[in-house]
Amino acid sequence: MINWKLISRVLGFLLFIEAGLMMLCQAVCWIYDEGIRDFIPPILLAITLGAIGVFLSQHAGKNMGRKDGYIVVSLVWVLFTVIGMLPFLFDGSVPDVASAFFETISGFTSTGATIIDDLDSMPKGLLFWRSVTQWIGGIGIVFFTIAILPAFGVGEVKLFAAESTGPIYNKVHPRISVAVRWIGGVYVTLTILCILSLQLCGMDLFDAVNYALCTTATGGYGTHSALLNDYYHSPAIEYVLTFFMFISGVNYTLIYYTILKGKVKKFFGDAELRTYLIIVLGASAVCTVTLVINDPLHDLELAIRQSLFTVISLQTTTGLATFDYTIWPVQLMPVLLFVMFAGACSGSTSGGFKCVRLSIIYQVLKNEFTHILHPRAITPVRLNGTIIHTNVVQTLMGFVALFVGSLFIGAFVLALSGVDPNDVRPHFDYYEAFGLAMSSISNVGPGMGYYGPVHSWAILSPTAKYVCSFLMLIGRLEIFPIVILFTRSFWKKS
Repeated sequence: MINWKLISRVLGFLLFIEAGLMMLCQAVCWIYDEGIRDFIPPILLAITLGAIGVFLSQHAGKNMGRKDGYIVVSLVWVLFTVIGMLPFLFDGSVPDVASAFFETISGFTSTGATIIDDLDSMPKGLLFWRSVTQWIGGIGIVFFTIAILPAFGVGEVKLFAAESTGPIYNKVHPRISVAVRWIGGVYVTLTILCILSLQLCGMDLFDAVNYALCTTATGGYGTHSALLNDYYHSPAIEYVLTFFMFISGVNYTLIYYTILKGKVKKFFGDAELRTYLIIVLGASAVCTVTLVINDPLHDLELAIRQSLFTVISLQTTTGLATFDYTIWPVQLMPVLLFVMFAGACSGSTSGGFKCVRLSIIYQVLKNEFTHILHPRAITPVRLNGTIIHTNVVQTLMGFVALFVGSLFIGAFVLALSGVDPNDVRPHFDYYEAFGLAMSSISNVGPGMGYYGPVHSWAILSPTAKYVCSFLMLIGRLEIFPIVILFTRSFWKKS
């Protein structure tokens, strides 16, 4: 049986949290004399709906089942988005509901794709709200809730399991709420260090806070429409952002063990981290060499900086850009599409396929080749010296099928949906549609062709915006928690 009263209670508490986050943004509006019209109505709505949810949950009990956890996690992302888009509509900076929904879910899923062309004219309060949605969404809405509301105490394991990313979860502490607070502490620490580092490089406080929130969340929303290099002209800022994007793509449990427990050997011996490093360094080297060969006068340091920043930004699915990579030599496009697909490490704020899955698939393929030569050999799949259970491998294969299938179906639907017929570009090719689908399901932000880092996605048709929004959501929740809601067996009482 699904405990709807308990689900109502959890959603009610979560809406109180969203109201509190909006109050922070309203405070920013007051600091910059921007009035109260944007945030006060949605704050009151969130508080009212939250109170109703809590009131209806009397005698709900504390026994949360697996189904309850999946319903909560799926509903809260949509509910947060519906209320979170209201400030954009009240301000008038976003023209319609489809665009506002797209902009908000792009924030909460830490995708970073935008439909706003002129960020520099946006109110500070709304710019900060975009960054806050990414910072909360990066670590996970429910994950954040478990960390700050230990007294909440209902079904935290089910909620964590429904929202956590990656095929394997490494326990930091036997109690989920304690583990979440420790990992959350690492997240906050990285954010503060990023703010301070950007300020030391000359960035003002408001921009430093916003870029730090988006960088550690591997989100990619900025406060200016111009590319970073065009606006700041600071290699130091680019290197700082490159470092924090890279470290934010590492498994936070691994960072915790390294920094707080001093287990450096565990850090460098991790198989997933090795895969992550190999892809980053290999792709960056290919990009650097290609740029220099195609332009012998190209400055080597600049080529290395642009390549590292672009590869790390796309692989960690941050989406920040210092340079328009869509004008790079065409032979580099498959490399960039691959790093967008690969993603960084599980247990981080990044999206994509995740390096741990690539590591397991490599082991499976290696074992299959061994079986061809030695049919009777027993070759279990191992990761970091631990045998991976067959069920994990089976689930991984199911995820591969769903991920790739969703990617191609999404690209096909986007190619049919097209752009706004009133726009100067009334069509786009399948390459751009595939880039949009890849960017959305991997939560990257910029795509390919016209939809790279220079232009917004504003010209997409309403249908295409909703398709991209759906791909962002299933990509952030790693498909299963959403798809399972559409199965008949999920709703059976047994």
